[in-house]
Amino acid sequence: MDNFRIALDCMGGDYAPDEIVKGGVLALEEFDCDILFIGKEELIRQVLKKYKLRQDVNIINSKDSIEMNSSPSSVLKRKNSSLYIAGKLLKENKADALVSAGNTGAVLAVGKFVVGACDFLERPAIAVALPNKLGKKTVLVDVGANVDSKPRHLLDFAVIGHTYAEEILDIKNPTIGILSIGEEEGKGNDLVKDTFPLLKETKLNFKGNAEGRDIYNGNFNVIICDGFVGNIVLKASESLGISLIEMIKEEVIKRPVSKLGALLMKPAINAFKKKVDFEEYGGTPLLGTQKPVIITHGRANAKAIKNSIKITKAFLSHHFNERMKDNFEKYIQPALKVL
Repeated sequence: MDNFRIALDCMGGDYAPDEIVKGGVLALEEFDCDILFIGKEELIRQVLKKYKLRQDVNIINSKDSIEMNSSPSSVLKRKNSSLYIAGKLLKENKADALVSAGNTGAVLAVGKFVVGACDFLERPAIAVALPNKLGKKTVLVDVGANVDSKPRHLLDFAVIGHTYAEEILDIKNPTIGILSIGEEEGKGNDLVKDTFPLLKETKLNFKGNAEGRDIYNGNFNVIICDGFVGNIVLKASESLGISLIEMIKEEVIKRPVSKLGALLMKPAINAFKKKVDFEEYGGTPLLGTQKPVIITHGRANAKAIKNSIKITKAFLSHHFNERMKDNFEKYIQPALKVL
């Protein structure tokens, strides 16, 4: 089995370094991988003293760290920060993937400009697999890496989503849709209208426009959009899931007779919570970079970090970038002739 080297930014996130290091320790105990703990060595070692480790830990010292409110571009100048060092390790082939709960914009900057994009793509993108009513998942891409996109970029997002669905979710020949305000061809803004005919020229299983409801009803396996729209959809979805659980709890408290029903529903509620809880799915991948970059929530605890490392291993073990390049050449290149 491949012994993947995963660079863990221990200084990023609201609960760094304690929860980040703890998550790395949990991953070491559960998964077959080599984790590079990157951050202020003294602080990392203080946290590690709390655990009985069965193996030596690789620590790479950094003198600096990127604050959650720092400007994204500042990371490119602060080359002694844990995040920049982690990205450089990927660039120099000294690590296979990066996991960070740090400043999202800064992580994106490192992914795009330090790790670098795959040479066959113009734009990397963030993909997320959202649960749908069929008990499966719908891949939504991009959800925040690219606020302003062009039709050519959405073709990149389509092949990224296709590869995610096939390799990670085991969906063969996934159906692709482009997010719009109506299912009829010709509906949507200029970006959607200009991208639609290009998608028809590809050899992807393109099924036309997808509406907002299609994200959760399972009508499409992959839905593509620009990062501005995708990020709003993602954050609204996360908030709705959490709010629904809280509203149900409030109604149960108001009506004592409902408590028995709530007790019977508890397994179902817990299962639902597991589907929408970021701690369970860990992080969202920035795909299309030379090596995978996993961005997890700024509030990530040890469990979320451990699960982020788990999904990172999945992308590495499936040789995701190699499959994506094959798919680009197979499905997308014919459409580029009409650009």
